[in-house]
Amino acid sequence: MNKITPVLALETSDKICSICLFLDSNEFFSVETNQLHSHSEKLFEQIEIIQLHSGISLSQIKSIAVSIGPGSFTGLRIGLSAAKGLIEGLKIPLIPVPTFEALAYQISSFLPDGSRFYIANRANKDECYFAKFFVKGNSYIFDEELKLISQSELKELKDPLIFGNLNKNPLRISSPSAEFIARWANDFGIGKLMTDVDFLEPNYIKDFIVKEAKND
Repeated sequence: MNKITPVLALETSDKICSICLFLDSNEFFSVETNQLHSHSEKLFEQIEIIQLHSGISLSQIKSIAVSIGPGSFTGLRIGLSAAKGLIEGLKIPLIPVPTFEALAYQISSFLPDGSRFYIANRANKDECYFAKFFVKGNSYIFDEELKLISQSELKELKDPLIFGNLNKNPLRISSPSAEFIARWANDFGIGKLMTDVDFLEPNYIKDFIVKEAKND
């Protein structure tokens, strides 16, 4: 263990609500729910389950790691609000984890060294969050920085290694597990510990614009 672990990791950026209590690379406990619109209901229920099965209470946790986006507007808000509440009550630091980097780290754990791959997740009906990576030594390197592109641009790509929720292959993961939120925090997050989180917001890449409904 180090000054980060045990770390409680929260992942709510997409459909799956995932929680992990991470002690070290060989010992961790995780639970997840794959159910739409259930994050606010399941998040603390899953935290209770993890405490019960691990025998470790929240008072023993040294940090909270949370998936910071990009991803679902509502899901990210729920996860970050929960994380802020936990660190305030427990008086411990928070580690904001870039969602695409944690997912790239997870993908890099099973692809051969040197593989190139893309991640593309829906941002809205016309655009997607997009980044290129390649695998180096069981980790990842950005081949092209995270950005917004049109979904029509994505359709022009012929590379089969496209992960994300715009890929129709059900085996293609679109969000990291909480285990890899925790692993990213453990391996890269020591310099990102935060205690002043009042103004910390999810990374949406661009501002959301609320459009007024038109009356017929």
